[in-house]
Amino acid sequence: MAKYTKDDIMKNAEELARMIAETEEVDFFKRAEAQINENQKVREMIASIKSLQKQAVNFQHYGKEKALKMVEEKIEKLEAEIDAIPVVQEFKQSQTDVNDLLQIVASVISNNVTDHIITSTGGDLLRGETGSKVQSTSPGSCS
Repeated sequence: MAKYTKDDIMKNAEELARMIAETEEVDFFKRAEAQINENQKVREMIASIKSLQKQAVNFQHYGKEKALKMVEEKIEKLEAEIDAIPVVQEFKQSQTDVNDLLQIVASVISNNVTDHIITSTGGDLLRGETGSKVQSTSPGSCS
C-alpha cells in the first residue's frame, strides 16, 4: 500500500481546489457577483443597510429600544427589496450552488476515507465497523 505524506495530500487538495474554482458553478458565481457590483441601486441599498446596522448597534448600546426597533424594521425592508432583485436572487443561488458543491466534495472525501479504513482493516462496510471491531465482537471471541 502506498504511503502519502501530508505535503502530497496538500498538493492534491490544491489541485482539487483549482479544479473546483474552474467549474461552471464558480464561473456563474463570479459573473453574478460582478453584476451585483456593477448595479448602482444594489450598491446604494447595501450601503444604506450597513449604515443602518451601525445605527442599530449604537441604539442597542445606549438602550434606545424604540429607535432600535425602527432601524431594524428599515433594515428588514431594505433586505427584502434587495432580495427581490433578480440579479441578487441569481447571486444567492450561485452561492448556494458553490456551497453545495463544496459540501458534496467534503462528504465524498470523508465517506471514501471511512470506507477505505473499514475495508483495509477487513471490516464490515454494511455495519460500518473496522476489522478490529468485527474481530472483537465475532462469535467465539472473549468479549
